[in-house]
Amino acid sequence: MKTPCIAACKNDRGICSGCLRTMEEILEWRTFSDTKRDEIIDVLSGDTSDHSCPSCNGPASCDLAQGKQTCWCFSLEKRILPTELSSDLCLCRTCLSKLETA
Repeated sequence: MKTPCIAACKNDRGICSGCLRTMEEILEWRTFSDTKRDEIIDVLSGDTSDHSCPSCNGPASCDLAQGKQTCWCFSLEKRILPTELSSDLCLCRTCLSKLETA
C-alpha cells in the first residue's frame, strides 16, 4: 500500500509534521481506495492543486473549491490568520501548520 509517511510523525495540531496528512487521513488511510490515496498523495506533493497558497504562492488545494461539501482543513484546530492573509482560499498544509491556533 502506498503511503506518504516518512516516519517523522508528530501531530502538529491536526497535521502530521512529517507527511502533512491530517489526523483523519492517517486514521482512515487503510480504508481508502487506491485512487483516494493517490489523490491525497498528489495534493501533498503539489502535483494537484486548484490555487496558489495565499501565503507562499506554492500549490494548495481546497475541497470546497472542488465542489465538495466540506474541506480537509475543517477537521483541524482553528488557526489565527494574519490580517494580510484574509483570503477565502486554503493555505497550503505547510503554511497552515506554521500558524498559531486560535
